[in-house]
Amino acid sequence: MVIITLQRNKCIGCNYCVELAPSQFQMSKKDGKSVLLHSEEKKGFFTLKSRDDTIFDSCDEAKKACPVKIIEVKQR
Repeated sequence: MVIITLQRNKCIGCNYCVELAPSQFQMSKKDGKSVLLHSEEKKGFFTLKSRDDTIFDSCDEAKKACPVKIIEVKQR
C-alpha cells in the first residue's frame, strides 16, 4: 500500500509534482495549487491510500522535487 499526503495550503504552484506524477497530481485552475487526486482532506492535509504499488516511484520523485517539501510518501 502507498500512502501519499499533501499539505496543500503551503503549495507554491511550481508544477513539479504534476510533471513527475500526473496520474496522482493536478494543478487547480482556481488557485494554481496542486491537487492530490482522489484524496481525503483532514485539517489541511490531503491523503490518498492506494493499493497500487506502481505509483510509489513517481510519487517519491515528486516528493523529492518539491521545493517546499509538502509531499510525504510512504510504502507499507
